[in-house]
Amino acid sequence: MSAIAHLPVTSSPWTPLSPCTPDCVGEPAAVVGPVRRGLRLTATVLTILAGIPLALVLCRSGTARRMRWTMLWSRLLLRALGVRIETRRGFAFVGGPTDVRAVPDEQGPALLVCNHVSWLDPLIMAATNRCRPLAKSEVSRWPLIGMLATAGGALFIDRERLSTLPRAVADVAAALRDGDSVAAFPEGTTWCGRQMGAFRPAVFQAAIDAGVPVRPLALRFRQGEGLCTCPCYVGDDSLTASIRRVVALRGLVAEVTAFPAVRLARPAPSPEARRTLAYTTEAYVRTALTGHERRAAAA
Repeated sequence: MSAIAHLPVTSSPWTPLSPCTPDCVGEPAAVVGPVRRGLRLTATVLTILAGIPLALVLCRSGTARRMRWTMLWSRLLLRALGVRIETRRGFAFVGGPTDVRAVPDEQGPALLVCNHVSWLDPLIMAATNRCRPLAKSEVSRWPLIGMLATAGGALFIDRERLSTLPRAVADVAAALRDGDSVAAFPEGTTWCGRQMGAFRPAVFQAAIDAGVPVRPLALRFRQGEGLCTCPCYVGDDSLTASIRRVVALRGLVAEVTAFPAVRLARPAPSPEARRTLAYTTEAYVRTALTGHERRAAAA
């Protein structure tokens, strides 16, 4: 049975829960020495500090310029942390659902949806796509990071207050109408990478309202060809502990598989349309992750 599968997790419709805990973190395949770790931590701190004057300038800039500079800064920060990015091209389903169609050649803004593993995920999305990440509201209150995220054009959602959901969806739709792509993590919480959760449909309403396609992306961390769970940020894990694990890893690769964007093939009532887009894009991501798992097992 595939490890990338639905697990019976009790949660509310608004506050998804993950069964993953820090116990999910496996042993790294290889680590760097203490000197390299120290250099990476120093480079990381310097890159974050260098982002402060950049953030002050970007606060007075247009969104397009913000996203360009955020992409560059995110790449530099990931490099400082020792994370290398590889991108792959995914393909549309053959004989897939008839109520959704792929639009691989469509240009313009899109809602980007990806599985959620780590605090690194928004950085990886920003480094590979000119987009505005949708983050939990707590991020906006993190020292330095909150200021940098806001300056980079991040949108925020308060997961603790159901009454804020319509406003958050409206904000995402407005950004999409303005021509900005938005990156979201519809699982609503992080998983360790061995499993993934179901995509919650709410955020897909923004794409429907704005009339833009949805582009699924699958994210996997690996060392060599094997899955690496060390970067995951789950349960009551601390951000400090996760950062220390990341800078210690040798040869950490964040592998992003980008699939063609999809649209509804025909009009449908909003609840049904949201569920259809959520189900279809989740299937794309799940297929990519299980495909990696099968290839690793056969190697």
